[in-house]
Amino acid sequence: MKKFFLTVFVVCSFLANAQETFITNGSKNNIHNYYAFKNATIFKDYQTKINKGVLLIKDGKVVEIGEEGKVKIPKNAIVYDLDGKFIYPSLIDLYSDYGIPVAEKSKKPNFGPQFESNRKGAYNWNEAIHPEVESGMLFTVNNKKAEELRNLGFGVVLTHQQDGIMRGTSALVTLADDIANQVMLKDKVAMQLSFNKGTSTQDYPGSLMGSIALIRQTYYDVDWYFNNKNLPEYNISLAKIVDNWELPSIFDTQDKLDILRADLIGDEFEMQYIFKGNGDEYQRINEIKATKGRLILPINFPEAYDVTDPYNAMVVPFKDIKEWELAPYNLGVVEKNKIDFAITTADLKDKKVFWNNLRKAIENGLSEESALKALTYSPAEFIKMNDQVGSLNKDMWANFIITSENLFSEKNIIYENWIKGKKYLLKDYSLVDVRGDYHLKINEKVYDLNIKGEKEKPAGTIEIVTLSDTAKADTSSVKVNLSLQANNITISFNPNDDLDSATIRLSGYVNHNAVVWEGKGQLSNGDWISWSAIKGEHHKEEKNEKEEKIDSTASDSLIIPNIYYPNMAYGLDSIPKAETLIIKNVTVWTNEDEGILKNTDVLLKDGKISQIGKNLAIEGAIIVDGSGKHLTAGIIDEHSHIAISRGVNECTQAVTAEVSIADVVDCDDINIYRQLAGGVVASQLLHGSCNPIGGQSALIKLKWGSSPEEMKIKETDGYIKFALGENVKQSNWGMFNRSRFPQTRMGVEQVYYDAFTRAKEYQSIWDKYAALPLKTKANTYAPRIDLEMETLNEILNKERFISCHSYQQSEINMLMHVGDSMGFTVNTFTHILEGYKVADKMKEHGAGGSTFSDWWAYKFEVNDAIPYNGAIMHEQGVLTAFNSDDAEMGRRLNQEAAKAVKYGGVSEEEAWKFVTLNPAKLLHLDDKMGSIKVGKDADVVLWSDNPLSVYATVEKTIIEGVVYFDRQMDEALQKRNREEKAAIIEKMIGVKAKGGKTQKPKAKYNRTYHCDTVGE
Repeated sequence: MKKFFLTVFVVCSFLANAQETFITNGSKNNIHNYYAFKNATIFKDYQTKINKGVLLIKDGKVVEIGEEGKVKIPKNAIVYDLDGKFIYPSLIDLYSDYGIPVAEKSKKPNFGPQFESNRKGAYNWNEAIHPEVESGMLFTVNNKKAEELRNLGFGVVLTHQQDGIMRGTSALVTLADDIANQVMLKDKVAMQLSFNKGTSTQDYPGSLMGSIALIRQTYYDVDWYFNNKNLPEYNISLAKIVDNWELPSIFDTQDKLDILRADLIGDEFEMQYIFKGNGDEYQRINEIKATKGRLILPINFPEAYDVTDPYNAMVVPFKDIKEWELAPYNLGVVEKNKIDFAITTADLKDKKVFWNNLRKAIENGLSEESALKALTYSPAEFIKMNDQVGSLNKDMWANFIITSENLFSEKNIIYENWIKGKKYLLKDYSLVDVRGDYHLKINEKVYDLNIKGEKEKPAGTIEIVTLSDTAKADTSSVKVNLSLQANNITISFNPNDDLDSATIRLSGYVNHNAVVWEGKGQLSNGDWISWSAIKGEHHKEEKNEKEEKIDSTASDSLIIPNIYYPNMAYGLDSIPKAETLIIKNVTVWTNEDEGILKNTDVLLKDGKISQIGKNLAIEGAIIVDGSGKHLTAGIIDEHSHIAISRGVNECTQAVTAEVSIADVVDCDDINIYRQLAGGVVASQLLHGSCNPIGGQSALIKLKWGSSPEEMKIKETDGYIKFALGENVKQSNWGMFNRSRFPQTRMGVEQVYYDAFTRAKEYQSIWDKYAALPLKTKANTYAPRIDLEMETLNEILNKERFISCHSYQQSEINMLMHVGDSMGFTVNTFTHILEGYKVADKMKEHGAGGSTFSDWWAYKFEVNDAIPYNGAIMHEQGVLTAFNSDDAEMGRRLNQEAAKAVKYGGVSEEEAWKFVTLNPAKLLHLDDKMGSIKVGKDADVVLWSDNPLSVYATVEKTIIEGVVYFDRQMDEALQKRNREEKAAIIEKMIGVKAKGGKTQKPKAKYNRTYHCDTVGE
């Protein structure tokens, strides 16, 4: 057997000016592994500062830390005298892909929908779910990227492959330029999640709601896998989630609403996520605080827009203007609300702006203590590694940085970054700082010398004063060539004055504090001269100013610009509250047996309709004069696609009953406000129509400024979207989208039969399992919960109701026949433009119709549509409503209702019910809304005229006693929008004038969804 001997040669060399001393114990071959740092201001952690402290390290760990005199420095230690300098724990970044290969999408050609995963093996069925990925096994050291982060002061990062929905585990690594074995601190630290499916080539999920459903289904699968014995399968993906369940889980979110969505998933499965945010948390800070989740926050503030051209300024939305103004306040707002957070470099295109942006955050409300905590202690504590990194306690890793002064000072310099006891030199603190103003004396001649630039590369100029023929003094600047090595300095310049007209060369020595220079020099004629330079007073003034900056802290009295709800045009400065209102002397359209009441008062109290009558009075009520005006129940839109985030269709499968629009309500959609201005108080947000069985719907009230959860109507029945016709069988999708089943109308019918047959079989399996004796059940694995089947069984159990996109009579008849055969009733046929042909059958089946007033001929299957459709269905006893299916039409549903009077002679009262009481009945909400009746929700609209008139405008829209739209308030908001946008634009112009970076304005268009919209 061969023997290998390792011979270690240690060579130590020291510069005379390095301020480093070595205390020897006399041993000739001693290996010195103690390092002591003394006379520094040491931040042991974000709270504990030690003046004139001593830090002792050995073998990469902290041995001792404390005040000078209390820490014994071993005789064999290498000692660094850091008088006037600072030591901080190295910074930690919790969101990085450092050292991880970028995931690549499969290059396998795909000529149609892909339902199966490309991965081979015992993994999850969906490619976007790959919790078995271990970033620790993918990691390799990347010295270039490590150096970039080290230069910013970072010593440790949590890194993972940023791909997919369930991304696997992240690894904690240092930024040392060592082998991976020495760099890695822990290979499995946290589970990583997102809503982005990444490089998965499978079609599903194709929307945000699909991603949410997939996560929920996976967690149910995990629960099944963990809680059952004798399972028939082994699943690597599920097993890894079970194994790593106790690890922290970090959820990457795209915006503040994603945090709320992810938190709802966490609540359902008793998991508290750490949220990687997007910097807009201030916009929903109360709701985010209520999640009790901790945050990882970027500081990628948007650049100012170049708005010097007023026409360019017009295309920048007020929302983006406000985001630029408020983004730097985000960290301060989060701190003020006592939410634990860490700071990350993630999302910065250029990481060099990190410190500038962080200082900007401090200027705008973030305290330095919280900033330091968020960069050191908090990230370590979040991932349960605070016993190893994040502070400088005994036995922790010796990860620290040496700085010139306060870490957050604009003039601070990071000199060294020590990682596991190894020094990385960034700037040499032993260099003398010669910058400042000097009086340079050569013989009897005195020059004004100014030295600027970087400490390592100083540059100078000399002011030369000459007298002209008129005895007038002229001043000019002459460039000085300057070289500094240690304390030795050389200077050369051409004064072109009475002393010399050629280059003067000087060489000398700079004393330790750089106040006095002196030496010898040579003129162009060869004469040797003596010279000296003495620093002037101006430098001292700069120093005092610098010291004041170091001591400055964020002021508690900082004024934060207005944050609106939502933070955009027409946003409210606070969430409005319910008021006690009496609307006097108004014409009331009750939608009840009382009909239309003239000169009547209506009292709204505690969010309800309290009284209806004459001469009503109550102390403290706000009086609204309704003379000559009309009061109606608020409009209810049975079929809408507004206020939905990142996809209205989950088109990727024929049956997607597991997805839900309720998971993706977008409270920031401007169409909410616009439709309030048209008298709409509630909407059913429906899934699109690209598959036979689409997703679950959301029933919301248009509570402008409220959160998604506050907008959802509580204690309602569930609804789901079905669809028939061209969209479903993809006949209008083009030649490259003709491969998903079904492709024919008879295929659509078969999808329904297959789906409900599977649902019944699924329920039968559960029923059989539930009937097992307890002893037998204990040794039998439970069936797996299937969210798709659960939803279909809700339909069969009359717990969820169908709203079906429909056109032609043949298909309408078909679905009613399927329902009769399988045991369900179609609640509502929406669109239903051939409803007039089958109205009698619809009534017999028990289906209602929610139709368009007069749409026709916009595609082939609509050719037989007539504007009398609604009136005919109504006459046949079908519960009939008019809907919008369009963001723009939703603003004038009152005029759509009037068309029932024009086409078909429906009475005004009955026509008005088409957009109020009838949709309320279709949605099973008529016990709460749809008419003006004592005890119902105070959801009413005050009109300037008969609501069916084209001249009628909305004066007030009131939901549960809260005025969400007011005509006078709207005018004030328009004025506010103009004035505030102009003021912020002025600030942006100022940024450009000072040389700040700006971006070119680009027109943005809000995407509005329709039934057939595909993609996000």
